[in-house]
Amino acid sequence: MSSVRPCLHTRLRRGALAIAAGALLATGLPATGAASAASAATAATGPATSAGLADTALMAKRRSEPNPATPGDFTGYGFDQCLTPTQKTMNTWLRTSPYLAAGIYISGDSRACRVQPNLTPTWVRKQLAKGWHLLPITLGPQASCQPRFPRYDDDFTIDPKPGKKGRYGKARAMGRSSATSTIADAQALGLVQGSTLWYDLEGFDATNTHCRESALSFLHAWNVKVAAAGYITGVYSSAGSGIKVLDDARVERPNAFVLPERIWVARWDGQANTSTSYIREDGWRPGGRVKQYRGGHDEVWGGVRINIDSNFLDLGNGSVAPREQHCGGVKVAARSYPVLRQSGDGYKPPKRMVKALQCFLSQRKLYGGNVHGKYGPATVAAANAWQKRMGFEANPVWGRRDWMSLLSFGQKPILKFGSAGYYVRRLQRALNAADLGSSVKIDGVYKFPLANLVKDYQAKVDLPETGVVDAPTWRRIMQGKRG
Repeated sequence: MSSVRPCLHTRLRRGALAIAAGALLATGLPATGAASAASAATAATGPATSAGLADTALMAKRRSEPNPATPGDFTGYGFDQCLTPTQKTMNTWLRTSPYLAAGIYISGDSRACRVQPNLTPTWVRKQLAKGWHLLPITLGPQASCQPRFPRYDDDFTIDPKPGKKGRYGKARAMGRSSATSTIADAQALGLVQGSTLWYDLEGFDATNTHCRESALSFLHAWNVKVAAAGYITGVYSSAGSGIKVLDDARVERPNAFVLPERIWVARWDGQANTSTSYIREDGWRPGGRVKQYRGGHDEVWGGVRINIDSNFLDLGNGSVAPREQHCGGVKVAARSYPVLRQSGDGYKPPKRMVKALQCFLSQRKLYGGNVHGKYGPATVAAANAWQKRMGFEANPVWGRRDWMSLLSFGQKPILKFGSAGYYVRRLQRALNAADLGSSVKIDGVYKFPLANLVKDYQAKVDLPETGVVDAPTWRRIMQGKRG
């Protein structure tokens, strides 16, 4: 397959995965799948939340809520595979791979994998609850000049006849029919309104006028009907054909077609971004692009091999975290969390950091006094209670180990590039307290600076340097280990 005109999947994918080390090393991601462990409250949880709310309450709240729109606001890495993976594979890849998004083929008679035994409403709900961002794909009628289609006897290509009025009415009718199927299949799987539904239009000869115009007319009708049902529309195609045709229509014929709200660019250049020289930089920005930057290849994570395509997503507002408030507005974010002791010998503990300590201890039900910033007997007693709870020796000096344990203690969700929310803030605060020689802004979004800080920490405590925060990494942090 050409790297300029790739198809999303041209045959039944066998096996199970493994991202080539070169592409990951080029993006700063780990080249081996060595992470482990658990859960997944990686997405933002809505409006401003209080970190005083127990972790278990947050988890229970997610389980009881309807499915979120997917993929939602997200910046990060994804994969797509012809056959929907098993739950076991998804769990393993959540723990060990750099990916947080997954493409799934939900509809269309032109799919190579028409039979999807693992794809059920329960499977969809579980992935969304665990923090996966799903990309639901329809692979229906293809351009009339696409040589690999139709695949089957009951498979059809887009009718290229312009008709008497030159509006490609039959192609539009096919687009509406395909959209009806897409909507029904999405609803049956529990994919709610506000989710992005993607149409896969494989690469074709864009110089063939009737082939090109009928394909545009088909997509126009598909976009209109899918959007009317409350979904966000997206189109996947090769950078040099389908995507370029859409971009040219956007600029040169802005009122001729209803275009997709988002595009998924197939350009196998190994660059994990959303740019390509085939289209203009201003289109579908910000927040409207996915790029498939590497075609079919095996990747192994956690011992599980899959044949995948690799993608980078930048959708919606990107990965964002909701605002949070502590103790009525106490500022708890800091680039450094200093050692605290009682005043004396010219030393006075910083009031702001003592307030932060009192706030966190009150959230743990250990401190019942006012959050006033004075490191006195009541605060020391509460601090000692925490130290004893963690198996540390009670000490009037509050050190970095103590900060790390208090700031990080709780659930151990998997966190990786693209994660966002309360748990990422918890991680950022704890690693800043570890004083590793660098620090990060506490914004609740897992970006490259945090990934690098995680790797530095993992190296210091003799863990694989994956940049994926798993259960062993959380345990070391909660124990206050610094090397």
